[in-house]
Amino acid sequence: MAWASFQGLANHLQQKGTEKVPRVGIINFDAHFDLRTPSGDSAHGSSGTPFAQVAEYCHNRQWPFEYACLGVSRTSNTEALFKKADDLDVLTVEDVDFNERNLEEIIAKLDAFIERCDWLYLTIDLDVFPASAAPGVSAPAPHGVTYPLVEAMLPRILNAKNADGDRKIRLADIAEYNPRFDIDGHTARLAARLIWTIARNLPAFHEQQGVI
Repeated sequence: MAWASFQGLANHLQQKGTEKVPRVGIINFDAHFDLRTPSGDSAHGSSGTPFAQVAEYCHNRQWPFEYACLGVSRTSNTEALFKKADDLDVLTVEDVDFNERNLEEIIAKLDAFIERCDWLYLTIDLDVFPASAAPGVSAPAPHGVTYPLVEAMLPRILNAKNADGDRKIRLADIAEYNPRFDIDGHTARLAARLIWTIARNLPAFHEQQGVI
């Protein structure tokens, strides 16, 4: 989904006809980098390859590749993927470091990332949350990141503006919900809460509520 989402956003930005090369920042809350190179039967991509495909897309067009992966698990990614992330200068926050103690430092890094980007694409993979909160995913997380910590980051992402006063956020999606594995709708309710939190930070929501 992320690869398709990014292509739609890239096409939109190109149709705008601006001369400046767009700097699109991808902010991914995820236990996995999803930087595997497509190969063999998955030559056209899979759920593990979208950001490698985006990196190649950017390289071929001489666009900057700006990627932040927050909540990544060292036990769910190979050392080769961590090296690839380092080589691509990915902003990486591991799940074991994503806690209240480090929150100020994480926010500072995220703010710096947002500041250098023209536009933002937010994607949330539900397997970033602990299995107890999000069992309805294909790869439940034994550690994960708690919902309140992720929620605390969202207003900074959704309300960031560029020099013209336009919101940088252009696309948001939620990935990898699997209802077959859900328990009592826990993951579905978590996804619904995320959608509500994202929506209520956007102007259209407040217009409908009569706030502005």
